[in-house]
Amino acid sequence: MKRIIWASMLLGLAVVLMPLLFNNSGSAVEVMSDYEPTIPSPLQSTAPSAPSPAVQSYKEVADTEKTLVVLSDGVLTETTMAEYLPLAVAAEMPASFHSEALKAQAVAARTYVSYCTKHENPKHPSAEICTESGCCLACMSMDELRAAWGADFEENLSVVREAVEATQGQVLIYGGEPILASFHSSSAGYTESGSELWGEVPYLVSVASPETERDVPDFVTTVEVSTGEMMETVKLLKPEAVFCEDAQWWLGEIERDESGRVRNMNIALVKLTGQEVRTLFGLRSTAFTVEYTGSSFLFTVKGYGHGLGMSQYGANVMAKSGFSYAEILYHYYPETKLV
Repeated sequence: MKRIIWASMLLGLAVVLMPLLFNNSGSAVEVMSDYEPTIPSPLQSTAPSAPSPAVQSYKEVADTEKTLVVLSDGVLTETTMAEYLPLAVAAEMPASFHSEALKAQAVAARTYVSYCTKHENPKHPSAEICTESGCCLACMSMDELRAAWGADFEENLSVVREAVEATQGQVLIYGGEPILASFHSSSAGYTESGSELWGEVPYLVSVASPETERDVPDFVTTVEVSTGEMMETVKLLKPEAVFCEDAQWWLGEIERDESGRVRNMNIALVKLTGQEVRTLFGLRSTAFTVEYTGSSFLFTVKGYGHGLGMSQYGANVMAKSGFSYAEILYHYYPETKLV
């Protein structure tokens, strides 16, 4: 059991730390059970302002002319952006989302791939991109999509292709180069700041995100951890942890960042980061609370993902409210330029 937990923990931490290697660019303390994330007011009905024009050294390339090497299940395949991108968008965002959200996803995915072609990933130096969502982007084959969509295959594929073709060749740039266009499933009120995970990134800052439990399936999830599992799991990472006889005293104070996510917390007199706690106990995000129930510890989690960049469900809510894909992108990636 310990080996399984330890292996999962190492894998999770590797996913968290990978961007530090891959990306070369670089609060009050309160008791967790008392915390309730603040949901921001609805986004203004007026469109976000586009940033000042950036230096456009990036040259737009048509999707049919952009070639890349993709690693999938250990096999290297050379393809074009036109062939690859619809499969990636289909794997990353539901085809039922609003067309403007799908267009925003297409641009974010294209930008991410363009960034990857300029920055070698040490995990797969022979390929610009892989199909592992924990490393690069998820991607599904036509057969997988056909099996997943069934009778809706043709219609869904057409919708996704339209989103890709409507944004032909478009990417987001900063300083004249494609940005690291991170995205995630959903946020609990605000997206995460890049400074919390990767260091200062001008276009990855915390912004309001409008999705709530009315918009997102499983927006609120719970994970129950027994006292024995809590002790065993924490000691694997922090052998110096001191667990007293009364488990109600194991939980200490918590520090949250500006987005409301857990930055650090104390368990059994040791400090763990929010990302470490998320990995150790398989939480969907670091926007969580925890309480001792008398026999176990109950984590209540909001949202899903690391929280950086565009929230996919937030983009869908914005699209339904009348925002265009460009406005959505400028909201979640401020200071960038769509070219």
